[in-house]
Amino acid sequence: MRTRCFVSGLGLCLGLVLGTGGWGGLQAALPVVVVPELQPFQAQVRRVADALTVVGAPLSPAERATIDAALAETDPSLASAKVQAVLDARTLVGVHINPEMRVKVQPGEAKPMLVEGGWTAFLVKVHNEAGTTAPLRVKSPQAERLHEAPSSTVGDRWLATEFFSAAPLRVELGGLPLEYRVLQLYSRDRGSREAKLAFDVGQGTQDLGFRGETDVLFQCRAAEVIRLRILDEHGAPTTGSLNVTDALGHVFPAPSKRLAPDFFFHTQVYRGDGEELRLPTGKYTVEFRRGPESEVERRVVEVRPGPQEWSFQVKRWIDPAKLGWISGDHHIHAAGCAHYNKPTEGVHAPDMMRHVLGEDLKVGANLTWGPCFDYQKQFFRGVDDPVSRFPYLLRYDIEVSGFGSHESGHLCLLRLKDQMYPGGDSKHHWPKLCLNTLAWAKRQGALTGPAHSGWGLEVKTRDLPNFEIPPFNGIGANEYIVDVTHEVPGPDGKPVPAVDFMSTVDTPYVWELNIWYHTLNAGFRTRISGETDFPCIYGDRVGLGRSYVKLPPRWSYEDWCEGIRAGRNYVGDGFSHLLDFKVEASGVRAEMGVAGSELAVPSTTRVRASVRVAARLDETPDTAISSRHYSEKPYWHVERARQGSTRQVPVELLRNGVPVARQMIEADGSMKDLSFEVEVGQSSWLAVRILPSAHTNPIWVTVGGKPVRASRRSIQWCLDSVDQCWKNKERFLKGAEHAQGVAAYDHARKVYRERLNEASGD
Repeated sequence: MRTRCFVSGLGLCLGLVLGTGGWGGLQAALPVVVVPELQPFQAQVRRVADALTVVGAPLSPAERATIDAALAETDPSLASAKVQAVLDARTLVGVHINPEMRVKVQPGEAKPMLVEGGWTAFLVKVHNEAGTTAPLRVKSPQAERLHEAPSSTVGDRWLATEFFSAAPLRVELGGLPLEYRVLQLYSRDRGSREAKLAFDVGQGTQDLGFRGETDVLFQCRAAEVIRLRILDEHGAPTTGSLNVTDALGHVFPAPSKRLAPDFFFHTQVYRGDGEELRLPTGKYTVEFRRGPESEVERRVVEVRPGPQEWSFQVKRWIDPAKLGWISGDHHIHAAGCAHYNKPTEGVHAPDMMRHVLGEDLKVGANLTWGPCFDYQKQFFRGVDDPVSRFPYLLRYDIEVSGFGSHESGHLCLLRLKDQMYPGGDSKHHWPKLCLNTLAWAKRQGALTGPAHSGWGLEVKTRDLPNFEIPPFNGIGANEYIVDVTHEVPGPDGKPVPAVDFMSTVDTPYVWELNIWYHTLNAGFRTRISGETDFPCIYGDRVGLGRSYVKLPPRWSYEDWCEGIRAGRNYVGDGFSHLLDFKVEASGVRAEMGVAGSELAVPSTTRVRASVRVAARLDETPDTAISSRHYSEKPYWHVERARQGSTRQVPVELLRNGVPVARQMIEADGSMKDLSFEVEVGQSSWLAVRILPSAHTNPIWVTVGGKPVRASRRSIQWCLDSVDQCWKNKERFLKGAEHAQGVAAYDHARKVYRERLNEASGD
């Protein structure tokens, strides 16, 4: 037991049992710093806690509970003292900056333990009497240059040092009397190694006579080589996901210092059969999986001295590909958002392919967009990337985002033959009107649709469909309300729809589906496709949003895209599946995505809809997901469909966006054959959903040869939405494009008015 007395303004003594020892014996406790105001200190502590999670060294539940309880104290001095007791146990060095900006350091309470070939995170406690907001710097004669891994050829330069300064932290100090910084250290070696750590806050503060440095004897734990056997369900070599943590919750390898193909914003790494991990001796928890169609295997393993081997084999709960349903994510990125810009501008195709393989995603559409555009454009070929190996395909295409028409809604352009809009060789000359970009893409046979559809379409209600007019002020399916009314010339000059699909699964489902339901009710036949927008909206993994397309045994990227255009796919999170959706009446049957997905009947008819359904929930509910508002991530997840504490989820048949039949299934992973009967009295569309986890594309039932005009209210909503969209998007159009925009919007108004006159009833 170590006793710390807090006397500055407290007049009391706290006895604490600390789980982390000092530097080879009882180490003098760091002084407790008086914190006059609790709120800014509290905010800084929260940021540090979040940063520790980012670097893979999260606070334990006990530490978080102690800090939460301490910060609930009303006395700032008492609250901060209790917090310091917890954080000081993780502190390698205490830094004191006096009013004259002189820097003094002393050893902290954390054990100076490093890992061979890996990064370790410590805290640095900063008592900032000067209130400076300069960056705190660390140097060491044993360290390589910043951002470089230590060289094996330099004898005494075995260390690398770096303060973590990415979000939620920053480079500069905050000017508070007390704050903590996250220091990351890398060891090239194993065994005992001594290093000098010197701290300063700029010119004139490197006063060694004022003890701005300290010598630390580190014990560098040896990293053992673990050879991995990663096998698929048939025993063939494959690639899978491994999440490795120790008893304290520390993630290995340390996330924040990873370079491709391992991504620093992940806890998992992807390894193929025969590849390796390096870990110090000790016990670890390993989670192995290969996408949402596999079961998660959790095991506790012990790393012993010497080389060893771990074996993992995929255990599936479902295999849609075996039934002809091919998974794909039409919106992932190799640059921008969470990706780094150094040492390369984003990552390369082999890195993205590893992640596609590790998540068992058959198609990855790797979209070049604004960030790093001129670097990433070199990888576009108009054919599958060479890293592809059937049935796993990677293809570079384009998202119009960060340039051109993105202000009226980002666009996914798939199956392109030419990635560059005429008139330039970069991203600076593209049109502002989405319709112009769509027309160019459709002339070369591209598959087109808005990205992350819900952005800009926020509403307060959770009703579907609903009749609130969204602001149309974002980057989702905004100009879609206009473009869906247009046809443009295809490759053969014949008119084709300007928009093929709407993106779903990566924004709140009410916002995405509402505009789609309304345009379907107005008689348009846009399909849906699932996307992740990795690593922008979601950085967890590729394939969080998926399309499953029904294809023959030999298929291509072009076939997969054509399946989406035809609506021969369902979308979802991969934890529930809606296969083989069909509708029949009087011995005639229509299948989703085949022959226009249309069933023609002469008059009011009772039809039978059938679908094969499978879903999988853990037996224990995850209330952290189910209790969130639908506008909070994850936007689509089977957990949100769970009924109470059961494993049941509802499967609904929709007619014109409204549920007309419902059956409950047990989400135990088994396949169920469901059927529904419903009367169709006017031309309508039918679809099946598990909300918000999976959704089919529609089948149209046309009655008496009439087109779908299912709802006057829906068509009026569309008409009013055109006006609302123009209010927000007109300002982006200049010169000739402004006149083109006026014409495009007027055309949409004319079409909706015509269809409003054709509609009957509500």
